[in-house]
Amino acid sequence: MTQAPPRRGIRTNLGQFLLQTVQVFFVGLIIGMERNVLPVMSRHFGVKAHAFFFLASFVISFGLVKGALNFVAGGLSDRIGRKRVLLYGWLAGLPIPVLIDLAPNWWWVIGANVFLGINQALTWTMTVTSQIDLAASHERGLAVGINEALGYIAVGAAGLATGYGALADGARATVLVFGLATILFALALLIPMEDTIHWVRAEAAETPDAPRPTATEGALATFTRVSFRHATYRAVCQGGVANKIADTLVWVLLPLFFKAHGLGIVRIGWITGLYAMVWGLSQLVTGHLADRVGRKLPIVSGFGLLAAALAAIASLHAFGDWIASAVVMGLGMALLYPNLIAAMSDLAPPGERGRILGVYRYWRDTGYAVGGLILGFVAQITHHVGPAIWLTAALVAGSGLWIALAVAETHTRPLPRQG
Repeated sequence: MTQAPPRRGIRTNLGQFLLQTVQVFFVGLIIGMERNVLPVMSRHFGVKAHAFFFLASFVISFGLVKGALNFVAGGLSDRIGRKRVLLYGWLAGLPIPVLIDLAPNWWWVIGANVFLGINQALTWTMTVTSQIDLAASHERGLAVGINEALGYIAVGAAGLATGYGALADGARATVLVFGLATILFALALLIPMEDTIHWVRAEAAETPDAPRPTATEGALATFTRVSFRHATYRAVCQGGVANKIADTLVWVLLPLFFKAHGLGIVRIGWITGLYAMVWGLSQLVTGHLADRVGRKLPIVSGFGLLAAALAAIASLHAFGDWIASAVVMGLGMALLYPNLIAAMSDLAPPGERGRILGVYRYWRDTGYAVGGLILGFVAQITHHVGPAIWLTAALVAGSGLWIALAVAETHTRPLPRQG
């Protein structure tokens, strides 16, 4: 427990900030271990060829659960603290590799992804919220960039590692060993971690003029206000949905698209893994960039690059072209992804930050379910993945245009350093 009122700032709280950074790396490993092997190996779980909608069901279950629990986790962490919610998230992850290893059919994989949704909602929400808590106000973009960078570097690395592991030892055994080892290491690293709710309370005490949550406003009222009544919150939330629709495409359908064009599991792993790792590494720069130039320009530019790269993937047919497109996709995601949540953080009062970010993350990760339903349906009725790629490109471009027209800059010039 911290005895004196804690001071904010990444450098001031470097030890705790690094612990949270390691935690999010483990969070990324858990979701990344599925992203290459499960779609390609789906026939081993009884999924028939061209059953795209049934295939997408494992991401739909994940997105529905993760989205709902993101909202719950934000408010819950404001009441009981970040560390306890993080612990619950890791405990919920333990069944995931076991269920996949034992699965006699795809329904077990869908069930495993219910637990994955719980795990990712509670753990990733808490790491990013905690790192924002620790950072000074002029470092929030950098804090989110570091969080998302390490998380998505881990997603890409896990996709590559499990792809090679599946060739050597089989997909099920690889996921079992990899998943259990990751979760046990993450649980052990909770021991030296402090709860950042103490930093939140100190920040709230330092900013007496900040808007306070009203005593009568419940969770539903906060959800309605953030989702529908506030124009900037609303626009940023729809941007979150759109970028997760694109990520759903990468997770579920692009591996099958590349497989249909003759690529093996390792080459597919390189394309999807490179996308995630460029996304991750670039956020070390793009989050901090937005602390200097503002959030809006990187966000709108990111949506433009993402839409263009998706169109290129649908149009081109060579491995080298797809690798280049994956790099551009990753850069686009890096520009928009951390800065959407940083824009929400700019506007959220300290005492409501957990709740408001929880609403945003609800909509953003419900995008997995929306993407699974829409893209799975389009691929199912056309019997091809190509139309789903073009639809995703159009949705992403439209989302970026919405933000360009509806959102004013949320970030002021850098403030004097704190901590």
